[in-house]
Amino acid sequence: MLTAIVGISWGDEGWGRMVDLISRDYDVVVRYQGGNNAGHTVINHLGKFILNLIPSGILRPEVVNVMGNGMVIDMKHLVGEIEKLTAAGVKITPDNLKISDRAVICMPYHVLQDCLEEDRLGDAKYGSTRRGIAPVYGDKYLKKVITMGDLFFPEALRKRMEGIVEWKNLFIEKAYGNAKIDLEEEMAWLQKYGDILKPFVCDTGLYLEDALAHGKKIIFEAQLGALRDIDFGINPYTSSSNTIAAYAPIGAGIPRHKLDKVFGIMKAFSSCVGEGPFTVEMFGDEAKALRDAGAEYGAATGRPRRVGAFDAVASRYGVRMQGADELALTKLDVLSYMDKIPVCVAYDVNGERVEDFPRGERLRVAKPIFEYFDGWKCDIGKCRTEEELPKQARAYIAAIEKMVGCPITYVSVGAERDEYIVRKAR
Repeated sequence: MLTAIVGISWGDEGWGRMVDLISRDYDVVVRYQGGNNAGHTVINHLGKFILNLIPSGILRPEVVNVMGNGMVIDMKHLVGEIEKLTAAGVKITPDNLKISDRAVICMPYHVLQDCLEEDRLGDAKYGSTRRGIAPVYGDKYLKKVITMGDLFFPEALRKRMEGIVEWKNLFIEKAYGNAKIDLEEEMAWLQKYGDILKPFVCDTGLYLEDALAHGKKIIFEAQLGALRDIDFGINPYTSSSNTIAAYAPIGAGIPRHKLDKVFGIMKAFSSCVGEGPFTVEMFGDEAKALRDAGAEYGAATGRPRRVGAFDAVASRYGVRMQGADELALTKLDVLSYMDKIPVCVAYDVNGERVEDFPRGERLRVAKPIFEYFDGWKCDIGKCRTEEELPKQARAYIAAIEKMVGCPITYVSVGAERDEYIVRKAR
């Protein structure tokens, strides 16, 4: 059984708690793309955890977690993440955490280049997290990167690094006017963190093939949402990897296999970290109220998220790009303070009513067309069945389910592990 859990919109949809929940029925959780530029938050009996690199299944001791070849790994950050989890009582060994030998290493100079470029862009910046993600993916396609498997061949690694550092300094020193990268510092960084992580590195493709041969069930965990996909998102305000479900078997190292199910995650409202068009954005006191109610601050960066009404146009597009079979609706409880709840049902693009997600300049000038739903004005955090929800909340769920054209089977009504409802789709 191969299931992908993916984001429907801009990311930050409430993934961590859903992967943590659903992973109880699976044997392996695989992260297949991205780096430490987003965070998945999980709250359980051990505390609150923000996972940037390690798959969210790590909080279930019986689950094996795989970091796939499609990822870019900042080893220093990963070591820190392991140390924090271990200190909190989470057991992490090469038996329950495996890192692909083909995964690319995000080097300190990638982070430096990311920061230098965002500073150069000024007001035209893309809203990068400044963690080196775009530069390292760029270098991957230029074939000028180091993989986790290269750590086992120090002489060849050093020779390769000599050429890469010489090439990289053409940008760092001569284009940006920054001090040169020092080869010895980069090599020391690789050795320090590489020595800690090498026991976790293996051919994860072979491991997953063997797991499937023995009937194991696998979840593919994406990072960010469909609108941040490098090909199908709101380019250039996207991530630098493929966030869509179709990429999961490739980024995991088992490209010959096909998905059995795609499980999409979307919020009961909209949120967005970073720059770019965000048609439903709220401002001022209205935005502050929603942001504070939902604790909408970036898990990886702490940045205040842009927030707005549920966007049926963008969500319907995200469902189509992800090929979602069913959906989890998260943070429904956050809307409990509202008298009337806005939903964007279409866009006004230069006077034309548009219900299919536009791109480019048409998206930039789009304005939201809203319908309003009655609020329920009560705490729903203790509801565990759909029948226990107020009728207004049930009506809201049914309406957006119809708008996006995909069944909603889970509804979260709080951040804790047990605060959710399993729903029978209509």
